[in-house]
Amino acid sequence: MTFRYSRWDGSQRVDDLDAGDLLDSLSDDLMNYGDLNAALQRLLRWGSPNMQGLEQLLKQLREARERELGRYNLDSTVDQLRQEVQDVIDTEREGIERRQNEAATPEARKLMERIAKQRTDQLDRMPEELGGRVKALRDYEFVDDEARQKFEALMQRLQKQMLDQMFQGLKGSIEQMQGQDLSRVRDMVRSLNKMLEDRMEGRTPDFNGFMEKFGDMFPPGINSLDELLEHLQRQMAQMQSLLQSLSPEAREELRQMMDALLQDDSLRLELARLSGFMQAMMPPSELTERYPFFGEDPLSMGEAMGLMERLQQMDRLESQLERGSFRPDDVDRSLAQELLGPDARQALDQLRRVTDMLEKAGYVERRGRRLELTPRGMRRIGQSALKDIFDQLKKTRMGQHQLWRGGVGTDASDDLKTYEYGDPFLLEMKETLFNSIVREGPKVPVKMAPQDFVVHRTEHMTQASTVLMIDMSRSMFLRGCFLAAKKVAIALDSLIRSQYPRDSLYVVGFSNYAVELKPQSLPQLALNDYVYGTNMQHGFQLARSLLAKHRGNRQVIMITDGEPTAHLEENGRASFAYPPTYKTIQQTLSEVRRCTRDRIVINTFMLERGPYLTEFINQMTRINKGRAFFVSPDRLGEYILVDYVSGKQRRRASARRARIA
Repeated sequence: MTFRYSRWDGSQRVDDLDAGDLLDSLSDDLMNYGDLNAALQRLLRWGSPNMQGLEQLLKQLREARERELGRYNLDSTVDQLRQEVQDVIDTEREGIERRQNEAATPEARKLMERIAKQRTDQLDRMPEELGGRVKALRDYEFVDDEARQKFEALMQRLQKQMLDQMFQGLKGSIEQMQGQDLSRVRDMVRSLNKMLEDRMEGRTPDFNGFMEKFGDMFPPGINSLDELLEHLQRQMAQMQSLLQSLSPEAREELRQMMDALLQDDSLRLELARLSGFMQAMMPPSELTERYPFFGEDPLSMGEAMGLMERLQQMDRLESQLERGSFRPDDVDRSLAQELLGPDARQALDQLRRVTDMLEKAGYVERRGRRLELTPRGMRRIGQSALKDIFDQLKKTRMGQHQLWRGGVGTDASDDLKTYEYGDPFLLEMKETLFNSIVREGPKVPVKMAPQDFVVHRTEHMTQASTVLMIDMSRSMFLRGCFLAAKKVAIALDSLIRSQYPRDSLYVVGFSNYAVELKPQSLPQLALNDYVYGTNMQHGFQLARSLLAKHRGNRQVIMITDGEPTAHLEENGRASFAYPPTYKTIQQTLSEVRRCTRDRIVINTFMLERGPYLTEFINQMTRINKGRAFFVSPDRLGEYILVDYVSGKQRRRASARRARIA
């Protein structure tokens, strides 16, 4: 098989996401905080090993913006304009001198000297600032045709860039402008102001009539006055950002130059009215901000306008990505592709499909406006938790699963044996017929003898009933222990359902009171389920009542990080005290004795080592003869599952010995 690697060009396709992998990625978050919808939002925000999240896209976007800011010197825009105006003046001076030299007669030379002195004096008196020079040149009568053409071309280009920035889409109109021909632009701005005035005074603006007349001057997709105002706001914000990003000196020069460009006083007045209406009806956009450039590369006016548009597109995409975990459909994928490349669009496409994939796979279902875990999703989380724990066994606990030999019992195994009197008649027909043919030869009818019979060996299967008691007091959450306990409960439930279907498992949560928990509800236990109090007494009472309906091996596995601090009074109300009172300890130990009389074994896993807890567990194990372990939360599942599996094996072995005896 041949593999080819190449630079990303948009034609490649990465492997599709797997719904099971997605559920595995959010399962720990779900079990830790108990909110499926919040876990999904965090998955979209931070991603997974196989899926890029919104935060990674945000990082790429911010790095791209930083590269732009670190590349350019925005003040160079004004410097370049100043050089272009100076070039016009220099060209005019050279033209004046050339005209003087070309004068053929003394009279012409004398006239040209007088004109040259007058024009040179005008050029010498021109202000130093850019705006003043543009205004003076606008009123200046050029001697040199080349200088006049340069100035007219510069003015026309700057007028186009300025107005096109305000009214993006005016390209067709502005490109056709010749010199002073701004009449259609003036008519459009006047009609726009009339619409805004009508709205402010409560009248209905004639938006459709406006678009019929001037719609070709705006980009497609504007279908209402509000959309038009939003478009204008973005365009004006780009010009404001350009001005604010300049140094104060360059900003003032550019303002003066822009005023000087608008030779039509009525257009200047209409634009001022439009600015006032926009400020009143559309508050300044958050996009109107200063960009801190710190590079060296120069920019022309047109390039600076385009850069402002690109930076504000980045700001808009950044805002969408920041809230994208709540509304992923709101992120503009085309804009992301334009700014960050095709892989960003593919990442967003993946994020948009996450919820649909989980729903189609049957792991979650929508109830109203919220998503909830389905039984199939619960089983997947259990299998994932079980795999995580047994993966740890493979890495650090090789050989802890014990091997055992088959014996006389009720269920057939894969091992075979010659039939002996008293064996269950679980006949293996193929081997039996083969023995007969070997002994008698290949003939019909087949004759069988007792020594031909081969049967399956049997396993004596014992049933176990288990109550998993999980401490749900606030300290379990604050110490980071409850996630491990929930994960073990889910994994143990999955283990029993898949490997020991005849066993029974109950889950009991206890804090100030004890309550039976359905395993499928464990992942979504929320923070408000955690309260003060560790009422082991009530937990043991509930465990005894649940195990009373079962016979055979019965056990309680208790996971806790502290000693009992609550018990039930005679009126059934919980009494809490810390440090624990003598009465709480005695009431709890009395319940331990009742469990012991009912032949219920209590195995305890301590997640913290403290003097009160250690002393209490020592007393409890002396009474019950169960076992106690001190274990860190990250090893909890390993110990409990190994103990459960090896415990099952020991029970089988003892049952076989009893049958053989």
